[in-house]
Amino acid sequence: MLDEKQSFLAALILYSLASLAYIVLFISKNMKYSNYGRWLVRTGLVFHTLALTMRTVQTSYLPLTSQYEFASGFAWGISLFFVSYEWKYKIRTLGVFVTPLILIITFYAALQSSELKPLMPALQSKWLFVHVSTAVFSYGAFAMACAVSFMYLIRDKLKAESFLSIHMPELCTLDSISYKAITFGFFMLTIVIVTGAIWAERAWGRYWQWDPKETWSFITWVIYAIYLHVRLKRGWKNKRAAWYAIIGFLCILFTYIGVNTILSGYHSYGLLYMPIFQLYRIIS
Repeated sequence: MLDEKQSFLAALILYSLASLAYIVLFISKNMKYSNYGRWLVRTGLVFHTLALTMRTVQTSYLPLTSQYEFASGFAWGISLFFVSYEWKYKIRTLGVFVTPLILIITFYAALQSSELKPLMPALQSKWLFVHVSTAVFSYGAFAMACAVSFMYLIRDKLKAESFLSIHMPELCTLDSISYKAITFGFFMLTIVIVTGAIWAERAWGRYWQWDPKETWSFITWVIYAIYLHVRLKRGWKNKRAAWYAIIGFLCILFTYIGVNTILSGYHSYGLLYMPIFQLYRIIS
């Protein structure tokens, strides 16, 4: 039977093959590779879920407290959204734009230390599950909005009779999908910030520390709040909204990777960047 590391490695390999299948689809213009990519991602998600489940059993808590664990959860969230959106909207070319994100985040997780460590006292709280799990779903939704928005921009530039245009939804549909994903992600991010404030008060006696991660999470929340405001009040849609969704996700990436790597604060515990040779520890 596979252990947690082997299951994670299987997921990484399957995501890589899925990305390759969608690249071949893009080059060959043969839609049969969409079926290959779709099932490879679905199978990868099964192994990924198995890896997270086994790590949960090993640790007896939700394994989303280290850089490796949250990156793995982040990639899992994107995969889950891809499978659900691809099934719901029947967008067979969606994987061309989403699987690279899944692969990059999964590979980033593979570069981190996967060593199991005791949970720090500050993390031993019932708020851990709600706070961090909602962050996974929030980031996954924003990643999906970014990918769909990129599809929108590509679709807008292509000729109507081109291969990708034929197999992409209409621009208004892509715009609507991105908006719905951002709405859900914003709701989840609000829960992340609120539960984080409550948790901070219990752990450190203050609701807000102006910690770099807290500050950038709030900045990201404001960015998406502005997006929703101008869309609802001023009907801001189409190309401008697509660019805004992409920029918003870049802020998400900086909040997660940039802040953890460059800045230090209360959220720095357990977030250790490891060089590329750490991938060998996953494989061996």
